[in-house]
Amino acid sequence: MSRTILVTGGAGFIGSAVVRHLINDTDHTVINLDKLTYAGNLESLASVSSDERYTFEKVDICDAEEVKRVLSTHQPDIIMHLAAESHVDRSIDGPGEFIQTNVVGTYTLLEQARAYYAQLDEAKRQTFKFHHISTDEVYGDLPHPDDVEAGTVLPLFTEETPYAPSSPYSASKASSDQLVRSWHRTYKLPVVITNCSNNYGPYHFPEKLIPLVILNALGGKPLPIYGKGNQIRDWLYVEDHARALVLVALDGGVGETFNIGGHNEKQNIEVVRAICNILDELKPRESSYADQITYVEDRPGHDMRYAIDASKIEKELGWKPKESFESGIRKTVQWYMGNKAWWQSVQDGSYQGERLGTGK
Repeated sequence: MSRTILVTGGAGFIGSAVVRHLINDTDHTVINLDKLTYAGNLESLASVSSDERYTFEKVDICDAEEVKRVLSTHQPDIIMHLAAESHVDRSIDGPGEFIQTNVVGTYTLLEQARAYYAQLDEAKRQTFKFHHISTDEVYGDLPHPDDVEAGTVLPLFTEETPYAPSSPYSASKASSDQLVRSWHRTYKLPVVITNCSNNYGPYHFPEKLIPLVILNALGGKPLPIYGKGNQIRDWLYVEDHARALVLVALDGGVGETFNIGGHNEKQNIEVVRAICNILDELKPRESSYADQITYVEDRPGHDMRYAIDASKIEKELGWKPKESFESGIRKTVQWYMGNKAWWQSVQDGSYQGERLGTGK
């Protein structure tokens, strides 16, 4: 059955992947609600923007009247809430925007969704869902192999892991998760929550590690590694994540939480070296791109390891990632090499590849 799905933050990195997947691979109608901050880019949706099933609304989720208008006009069956400030370094430099968008914005959206849900007829109420998309960073960090005895079985984040956020960003996302749960319990709003590991892939804003390293390497600039580069992340290809999110939005049980991960634990230095090796192969030059690696002072409060147990979503909904880290990172490097116009227009804007989040 075709549904009308409202995607907040649909011009962002993960949101645009969700919108492209919905338009290209399903018969659902998409309303993209996005404020178009620095990280929102409609060029990421150029391939689907003329589709008759796609509509764009430039709206701030903190603007209750505009959110109400969008809900009333488009009558969505599902809300997929991805709009968020999402960069840890930026949250260290300026936490206020993260509280405003991620906490106040989510509250505003929940209240408008509650009022909208209350006036739906019974048939539409049966299928309505508010899907809140969050991060594994809400759980804090996990034991690192460097800090335990050899052979120790290292734990993973599960849906039952207690919250212990470390940064202003992760604290704001933990707050929004708990707001969503409380609106379900108190007001019976039908919700589902997902927490994902680190995403990477095409159309990624170049302040994040992987695109920053690719573009700095190509530009002959230093490749900054925080601390020793031994921080571990579980890498998830963004198109795999988009498939998982749509599956949860359509079929995930009300009140449930699903962790989504790529089963790809890598140290940051491993990720950077993998990118350099691919570039050495695809665009060789006299010296290796790895010669540009430089070690810089670590970020304040830097979590050392994230890793997700994604067995619940596999068992209950049948989702597994299609991309290995090796296949996904190669696709990603090739995409940036082949889409210079996209990232050059991004770099012409507010972000020039500078170091953020020093905590000074």
